[in-house]
Amino acid sequence: MNRWYIKWTIAIVGVLLVIGAASCRNDFEYTPSTGNLEFSKDTVFLDTVFTNIGSSTYSLKVYNRSDEDIYIPYVGLETGQNSSYRLNVDGLPGKEFDDVPLLAKDSLYIFIETTFDVSQIPENEFLHTESLLFGTRPLTQKVELVTLVRDAVFLYPRTLSDGTKESLVLGMDENGVEITVEGFYLEPEELLFTNEKPYVIYGYAAVPEGSTLTMQPGTHVHFHKNSGILVDVGASLSINGVLSEDQELLENEVIFEGDRLEPGYADQPGQWGTIWFREGSSNNQINHLTLKNATVGLRIEGDGTLDTPTLTIRNSQIYNSQNHNVWSTEAYIVAENTVLGSAGGSSFYGELGGKYNFTHSTLANYWNKGPRNGLALSLKNFAILPSGDRTTESLEYADFVNSIIFGSVSTELLLEQDSASDFNFNFSNCLIKFNLSDDSVVENPLYNFDNSSFYRNIVFNQDPEFKNQTKNQLNIHENSAAIDLADPDASLTVPTDILGTDRTQNPDIGAYEFITDN
Repeated sequence: MNRWYIKWTIAIVGVLLVIGAASCRNDFEYTPSTGNLEFSKDTVFLDTVFTNIGSSTYSLKVYNRSDEDIYIPYVGLETGQNSSYRLNVDGLPGKEFDDVPLLAKDSLYIFIETTFDVSQIPENEFLHTESLLFGTRPLTQKVELVTLVRDAVFLYPRTLSDGTKESLVLGMDENGVEITVEGFYLEPEELLFTNEKPYVIYGYAAVPEGSTLTMQPGTHVHFHKNSGILVDVGASLSINGVLSEDQELLENEVIFEGDRLEPGYADQPGQWGTIWFREGSSNNQINHLTLKNATVGLRIEGDGTLDTPTLTIRNSQIYNSQNHNVWSTEAYIVAENTVLGSAGGSSFYGELGGKYNFTHSTLANYWNKGPRNGLALSLKNFAILPSGDRTTESLEYADFVNSIIFGSVSTELLLEQDSASDFNFNFSNCLIKFNLSDDSVVENPLYNFDNSSFYRNIVFNQDPEFKNQTKNQLNIHENSAAIDLADPDASLTVPTDILGTDRTQNPDIGAYEFITDN
């Protein structure tokens, strides 16, 4: 049932009770408003919306400061029934209202929404304004309504003849029943995303076998709830962002986020689904991507052979995922200058073995939006199947060089091995948060920090001094324990940091070099 309908129904019942009680009074009289209403704001900003996507609900409070019970002869939108705004006045939906009662020293709520179509407007975005009117001339009072409306390229599944939506088959369950998700395959002419307009995706947009979805610098993609991109077997994703001059605007980055543009959604996790690399996808390349507010940032399924990287990711940041920022299963990942920030699960979660090579990366989990179910880094060479069975594959290697593994709990590194398969890893010149006094790990050979085959030149539990970790701003400050402690030979393979700063001399651990204006 529509949430507005529920809200209005409850409010209508309340209004009827008030009116019923008032009808018992014989001396109850109203006088017309004389233009002396007061308002909680003189302009209601409905923030930014995409064309044909409804806004959030905004409120306005109207006060009668006088000692008299009054009625407002008219409350309505300037363009009347043709308006793109919708009102709910003290519990009643509509666009125009006559003789609205308001008791002495009392107030009423007006709720405002909009859905706007800019299909006939040539610009990509423009300001839509209208007045909300109170009273009649010459005593009319006004409150301005302002909305920035953006045009976009909309991609969505077709509605089929039976009324259902187009869907993608992901496989079969244990009973032989197809597992599907609402989605569609991109057509050949849809496989190049540009920066001319933002993209809004409903459902899962799938890259078909033998095809590559390419994104140019400055591409901005917004995902509706339960939506994402699926890279199918034999398909590839190529994200070609470049360094931005303005680190606030990120004008040259490729950006993935939800489709709610209001400020209240800017940092809300779980707004959309995931970028899903299916088993058999290959040659996936990501450069200068900012991905935020997903359920799972990147879901990566390797092909089991691990001959070539499933994904190469550079100069990118992923944060604020409801579950894991990166969830990898038996995959081969190369990561350079990669920042994996806070997540409700793990910043990076690797299961069922694979190959991992992280250089000058920052994994830092300071999740503060509820309970956390993971660490900055979790590595396993096994997985628990939906059936409950346990399966294992070799972790051929997991090399972390010149990287930070840190966060808000006492231990941010989890290593779990099934002895039936290999578990090979190495941390070199890393800054790691780990509770060294934890008795449960003393006898675990995976945490033998004196074993140089596993750990070399590790700095434990020293403050990285991030700029603002609660906001996923993981630049380091001048007293950071990461300064000048990176392996210079390894740094030559990644000679600039995520912001393009040279690191060939006295390099710092992590994705960021310290610079004085950080």
